[in-house]
Formats: sequence, C-alpha cells, structure tokens
Amino acid sequence: MRSVDVVIVGASLAAAAAAKRLVDAGLETIVIERKELPRHKICSGILSPRGHRFLLENFGPLPSETVHQPTSCRGVTFHFPSMVSMPMDFFGGSTPHLHRKYSDHWAIQRSGAEVHDRTSFAGLEDKGDHVVVQASRNGEPVEYRARQVIGADGPSSPVVRAVYPGYAKQIPWFFVGQKFHDIIDCPLSADYFHFWFHPGLGHYTWSHARDGRQIVGVGFKRGDNFARKHEVVQRYLEEKHGVRLQPAADDHEGCAENFGPSLINRYVFGKGNVLATGQAAGFLNMIGEGMSCALHSGAISGEAVVEARRRNRPVQEVYRRMIASEVRRCTDQWNPLKIAFDKPHEADFPAALMQLGWRDRAKVLRDMWRFIVLFKEFNWGRQIVSGALQRPVIGGYSMQRWL
Repeated sequence: MRSVDVVIVGASLAAAAAAKRLVDAGLETIVIERKELPRHKICSGILSPRGHRFLLENFGPLPSETVHQPTSCRGVTFHFPSMVSMPMDFFGGSTPHLHRKYSDHWAIQRSGAEVHDRTSFAGLEDKGDHVVVQASRNGEPVEYRARQVIGADGPSSPVVRAVYPGYAKQIPWFFVGQKFHDIIDCPLSADYFHFWFHPGLGHYTWSHARDGRQIVGVGFKRGDNFARKHEVVQRYLEEKHGVRLQPAADDHEGCAENFGPSLINRYVFGKGNVLATGQAAGFLNMIGEGMSCALHSGAISGEAVVEARRRNRPVQEVYRRMIASEVRRCTDQWNPLKIAFDKPHEADFPAALMQLGWRDRAKVLRDMWRFIVLFKEFNWGRQIVSGALQRPVIGGYSMQRWL
C-alpha cells in the first residue's frame, strides 16, 4: 500500500489546480486517472476570462497544442424564439478555445503531482485519521493510504457516490450530446459561442465552430432520444438561421450532466477527510462553462487541506468556509435578482438587453420566462426564489443545503 499525503481522483483541470496548491505546499500528492493520458474529454472548450487568468497565473502561457481552431472565443450570443439575437463580448477580451485532451494533461504535468493513469477508482474507507483508497491498475488491485482524498472526477463522480450512495438518485440528470458537421454554409459568427433559449429545442442547446467543423449540441432530460433531439435542432438552425451542414460525422459524443446544484445551491462537498470539487461538487456556470469554477474550486480544495493541517482543524470545516466565495460567484450567475440588477457573468447581459428596442426587450423577457418554465417539473422555483432573497440578507447562500 502506497502512503501519501493526498490522493486526487480524476486528472481534470480541478485536479490540476488542487495538485498545484498541494505540491507547492510540500505535500506528496498522487493523481489517479482511469484513462491513459492524454485522454479525451467531452467539452465545448470555451473558457471564460476568469479561467484564462487562472491558467496564466498558475501554469503559464498555453502551448499551441492545447487549443482548437479558432484558437479563441470573443464572447457569447444568446438566441431567442422571437429571432432576437444578443451578441455579448467577454469583459476580459477573447479567451482560449481549449483542447481539453491536451490542456488538462499539460496542467496536470505543470502541477508537479505524481500521476498514475490507467488506474480506476474502486472505493474508499475513511478511517478517521486517514483514508484507504481502493483502485485497479491494468486489472490488478492497488491501494493507497492518504490523509485526505479529493474527488475531482466530474459530475457522475464515483468518489461522491462512495461517500453519499443515494445522492445520484436525489437529483435530476440530463444527457448532453454534440455532433460534428462539415460546413456548407454557416452565418453564425465563429467568434462566438451560440446558445438558444428555446424550450422547443431542449434544456441546453448550443453551436460553435471547431477545427473546420460546426458543433451542434443539445441537452435534455436523460431518457429522451439523442438522435431525434439533434435532428430537431439541426433542422431549426437551417430553417431559422440559414445554417446548412453536411450529415454528422461518426465521432458524436455525449455525457451525463447535472445542472441543479449550482442553480439551487445544493452542492456536495464531501464528508470527513474526503472532499469533492469542480463539477463533482456541482459547480457549473450558467452557459455550461465549468472550467473556470473547476479551476478555482479545485485550488480552494487544495488550499483547505493545507490550511487544515496548519491550524490542526477538521478539513471539512475549513473547506466549507473557504469554498463559500466560489459558491457565491457561481450561484449568483443563476440568481434572477443578480442577473437583473448586477453583473454576475463575464459578459454584460443587462447592457446588451438595454441596447435593444423596447419591443425586442419585451420579446426577450417573454422568451426567457417561457424557457425557465421548461424546468418547472423539477420544483426548483421556490428554491431559486428563496436563495435569491437570502443572498442580500446573509451575503451568500446557506451552507445548510450543502452535503
């Protein structure tokens, strides 16, 4: 059994950020990853300015192989059923279009942590003063002994399931899939990430250029038919936006996602000596960009381990106090009062809305309301309103809702 200070599960950007903090503090850290590195990662790759700043400050300039073509993104364009479109530039200027297969691997390498790829997490036991992690490497069982474990293994986190076996059944899950098309004609600007607030297309619909092709993506409640949903979106883009594409290539992809935790402040941060961070904890920005909050929450998880040891305090106590700032930043993006009266996003939605004529403004607000109603079945309305009203009173969001 290998004994180390910290084991991190998943070679993600959150893992790289956590590992960087731990290694810099002199803690022996191992990252285990079930796939061989560099590994493919399903992601749009559109990074926010905040995430870009984090990478530059902590890991340095991005190598050329870590970005797709086009290499940058200028901002986001929102599209509505009324055919009003709102392009919004990022406050911090254009940001990189990350190729996650290589950007994640580059960041993990730059963290200085020891990496064990082709090593699958199988379970854990928290013994109070240490955690035993069971894993499998190349089909052979292997164990680690660590003071702390950090789950940075994505929305369907096996680490979270090991700590809270019933958690996955308590929340709604969505399937998010994307297909890649050669372009015949595409009037959509390649400088922007395009998002549709359209209840007839799905819970999350987007499109953008990548490496000479056009991505058409759709998210919907798990259990629906991906091919049929995608066909509806592709037909809509052609009829309404003049987007003509070749049939999808064979390399389509998809994954399970959970939009709920950051929307209703229902995060899961672990138990005892086991921490969850990034999308495993439930962080996801409003347009589905999870990289920036993964980097920052991952760094906080590493800092919490270091601080807990320095002060001889329980790591969960320290982590939950420190992570509250990232919860505020992420959940603010979904808070209707913040959206209406503040600037919680990295593109100025209120300013873009005010540039429209009053008729178009009315259409946008009507369309957004109809889109929000799509989520009515999940009974999130009261929770969203409660959190929105609570935010100015206590300066944040209640920790009592966190696991």
